This record gives sequence, C-alpha cells and structure tokens, in this order.
Amino acid sequence: MGSWVLLALALGFLAGAARASEPWSNGTQVYYTNGNSGGGNGAFVGLTLIQSAAARGAVCLDGSLPGYHLHRGSGSGSNNWLVNLEGGGWCNDVKSCVYRKSSRRGSSNHMERQLQFTGIMSNRPEENPDFYNWNRVKVRYCDGGSFTGDGADAASGLYFRGQRIWQAAMDDLMAQGMRSASQALLSGCSAGGASTILHCDEFRGLFPSNTRVKCLADAGMFLDAVDIAGRRGMREFFNGIVRLQGSGRSLPRSCTSRMDKTSCFFPQNVLPNMQTPTFILNTAYDVWQLQESLAPKTADRQGLWERCKQNYASCSGNQLQFLNGFRDEMLNSVKGFSGSGQNGVFINSCFAHCQSERQDTWYSGNSPRLGNKRIAEAVGDWYFERGNAKYTDCAYPCDGTCHHIVFRGRHL
Repeated sequence: MGSWVLLALALGFLAGAARASEPWSNGTQVYYTNGNSGGGNGAFVGLTLIQSAAARGAVCLDGSLPGYHLHRGSGSGSNNWLVNLEGGGWCNDVKSCVYRKSSRRGSSNHMERQLQFTGIMSNRPEENPDFYNWNRVKVRYCDGGSFTGDGADAASGLYFRGQRIWQAAMDDLMAQGMRSASQALLSGCSAGGASTILHCDEFRGLFPSNTRVKCLADAGMFLDAVDIAGRRGMREFFNGIVRLQGSGRSLPRSCTSRMDKTSCFFPQNVLPNMQTPTFILNTAYDVWQLQESLAPKTADRQGLWERCKQNYASCSGNQLQFLNGFRDEMLNSVKGFSGSGQNGVFINSCFAHCQSERQDTWYSGNSPRLGNKRIAEAVGDWYFERGNAKYTDCAYPCDGTCHHIVFRGRHL
C-alpha cells in the first residue's frame, strides 16, 4: 500500500506534542505514514468560550478565556458524554511559556473557531461506531501544564491556571447537561492523555455512583526513562513544569502521599492507585518520546540517531535493542494495572503517536489491529464490557498493520 504525505504545523503534527522550547517546533514538517489519510468526514464544531471563567481566574497563559467545542448527542446517545482533553506539549520555563502564550496553545485569541471532529470524536457511525451519537466535547488546552497549574508570573504576564480551567470547564459542562449523564468517558491524546490520567478519579467524582464513568488515555504514557546518554531528561523537564506552574497541589494525592511531586507528574506512578476503570492506548515505540526524550539532540551530539529518528527502517541493530528496552519499560509500567479486570490496554509495536483521534488509526478499513480488533473495537468492547480488553503486541517488526510515522526533513 502506498505512502501518503501530510503537511502539518509542528505543534500539531503529533497531536501537538512538541515542546514549544525545542528549536524545530516553530516550523512546518512533512511526514509520511503507511495507510490512508488521518482525516475523516466528521462535523466541524464551533468554539465556546467559558464566560464565567474570568471571575475565578481560570484563564489561559495570556489571561484570555478558556474554551471547548461541544457537539450535541442524539437518540440513544443523547444522555452520554465523551469529554476529550486536547493535547499539545508543555512549557517548563518562562521563556517557553512566553513563546507559547502567543499561540493557540496559550491563548484563545489564537484558537481555531471551528475544529473537525474525527476518530473517536466523529459523529458518523461508519467512523466511530460506539460513540458517534454521544455528546462529544473537546476542551481546549491553553495552560501548558496538563490542566494542573495554579500560579502566575506577573513580571512575564503569565497565568498558570490549568487546574482552575479544568474546574471551570467541568462546571460549565455539568450545567450544559452533563450532570445527568448515564455514561461518561474522559479521553485525551499525548499531553491530553497524561491529563486524562491525572484527572481521571477527579472526573469520576463529578458523577453519582450509578453513572458508568471510565477514562481512555491515548499516547499519555510518558515514561521516566533514561536517554541514550544515561540522563533522565524527561524528569528534568517535568520538574520544571511542576515547579514553575505550582502543579504539585493539583496532582493526585494517592500519588503525592507516597512520592515526590515530579514523580507524580509521570502517569506511570499514578496508575497503580487509580480507582476509575481506565484504558491505556499507546505505541511501544512512541515517536514523540524517541525524538524528544530518548534521543534528543542534547544527548546525541554527533547525530548518530538522526536517521533512526527520521525513519524507523534506518535504525541499527543496537538502536533497536535500546528501543526494545524502552518497549519493555512501557509494558512493565502497565503490568500491574492491566491485571485488574476493570482496566484495558492496547499497546501495539508501531512507530507512531496518538491513534484515537486520527480516523485512519481509530476505525478504517486498514486500521492497526491486535487480536484482529481495531482500536475503536477494542475500546468499545472494554467500555461496554463486551469482551476481552487486553491487547499487547510482539516486538517490532512483527506487526504489519501499523501506520508508522516517517519524517521527511525538518523545515520547509
């Protein structure tokens, strides 16, 4: 099957997972994947700004109002709610947050007024068989701290109000009818996937005990891993977020009661004590983590990993051995979690990032499969308790259904 080309802004091409402080995140990239276009035919949905947010200081990095896109459900889904937390990386110091506040990731003044809902957000049954007629909401991400911060930097005109934005958005949606939901699902991809894990039990607490409430975290398992130079760059990065944004107060107490705050920004340390049924969707060879955590330029001064990072097929035997070690860490991080009957996992051996919001990977004729189940089918089976919900892949290159991401050039 032929490859296809997609031009995408770098802050959006991996569901916006690029760090704003990285030099390459300002340009436009080309990437190829195997398979069909990620786009679908879902509805375009308008932006709603939360007018009540300003009075409670629930504002974006630049002080503008936060917002969400709501597409109302119908028929049998009219009383069910899917709340999706947008992804888009993080900012971990004043410089990167100042840069970020002049973009859609830090200001509603720069957000698109309409977004197309695809994948799990689609309103078409042929694209999204289980959730197409639910009330579907995308909460926009403009705080740079996975909806956890609570502070400010007056000198730089920065507001770190992610936790207040979360609360304001949930309050507004409850008033829009979510308080009477029969079923609810919190989801998110990339930084939004991490946000989903951090806020999952909090989301469960919004509803009566007889409401079915679950969480789906896509590409949110950012691991506290050692890079190719033996350093823990992701820990340093997350530590900057927690310190700058005052995130520690908002992180799950089930974690902070036993570990330091930075450790509790890592989803792998929150999972063991989560009470709410959760589904982990992740690739074992997450390309964002390969690019930015495992083999960043700061750890690869000679550029020995550059070709491997651009195209998985160019990785040497030693590089694949290192990446298989990361895969082992990924599987070990969910081992205890997946032992619970209420939880689900789908970890495929693909070089990709975010699979629930792209139509080609969520539910299409040639979508990735494990156990002959497409991702949408596996998630639906888990949510509605129709059958097995535990799928893990063999090591690369055994899976021929992957939609791998291959990069072509840095800047255009």
